[in-house]
Amino acid sequence: MKRRELLAAGVAALSAPAWVSAQTSTNWPSRSTIKLNVQYPPGGLVDTVARLMAPHLAAALGQSVVVENRAGAGGLVGTEFVSRQSPDGYNLLISHASVHVYATATRKKMPFDSIGDFTHMGMLVEAPMLLLVNAESSYKTLAQYTEAAKTKPVNYGTSGIGSANHLYGELLKIEASAPMHTHVPFQGSAPAIQALLGSQIDSVFDPVTTNVGTLRAGKLRALAVSTPNRLPAFPDIPTFAELGYPSLTGSQWLGLSAPKGLPAPIAQRLTALIPEILAKPDILAQLNELQTLPRKTPVLGNEFAQLIQTQVSNWSAVAKRANVEVI
Repeated sequence: MKRRELLAAGVAALSAPAWVSAQTSTNWPSRSTIKLNVQYPPGGLVDTVARLMAPHLAAALGQSVVVENRAGAGGLVGTEFVSRQSPDGYNLLISHASVHVYATATRKKMPFDSIGDFTHMGMLVEAPMLLLVNAESSYKTLAQYTEAAKTKPVNYGTSGIGSANHLYGELLKIEASAPMHTHVPFQGSAPAIQALLGSQIDSVFDPVTTNVGTLRAGKLRALAVSTPNRLPAFPDIPTFAELGYPSLTGSQWLGLSAPKGLPAPIAQRLTALIPEILAKPDILAQLNELQTLPRKTPVLGNEFAQLIQTQVSNWSAVAKRANVEVI
């Protein structure tokens, strides 16, 4: 066979997706803009972290990185959008445990596979959960709180059925044998917190991020935090683990993900940038203000994907035990 025929046969044998992938990874990034998709409206934690990351990603990659908000259906709309994009490195996602873990664990049907439809580069930050009561509440300790919920209604507010704070509440109900721990769903965490400030409900499970101000102002009191160790900024708040509930150790994490099939060279480059960017003093200072920080040992690549899978399995079991299902 002549050399020209050999070359032709070789090109024919190379599948179109592989050829495109090879070209993409070689030239990436060559377009003027990379989109960093956020599945929630502007102003929240995910949006804040995205806007902290974007200029540093842009500087490292030599291309413009713009944040695009695609809100709807509790984060499902924006997440599904990214799952359906070409894996060329120009559509990235600030992935969120609310969608990839808790929604997956509680919804009867998901519009995407939280693991199989994505390339997960790594965890960015974690926001621990707090059990909050009004500062005027008679519940001073978690023991008083759970003991009361054994004999009378103790109403806890959440951002909705199947949310992370709902599952934390149901897990505490199971672990504490407190049958009167009663779920009150709201249309988001903000109205639940307002109801708590107005003493209309007894408590709220919520990430520390959005409650730093009210805690420091003395308007709310935290009975426990879901971190393995106490928060340095709030050393008086005990952990669930030290109070006898280690199963309530966890967080709401944010990660960096892309559509499945992202070429390995692009995924590796983005993965390597995560710990570099998160170690920058200006980023750490702003994240510290939110009490939402990266892990000391980064969770990257396959380890991150495995963590998501493990958490989905664990919380699916909790949802089944608590009979929580979103149709």
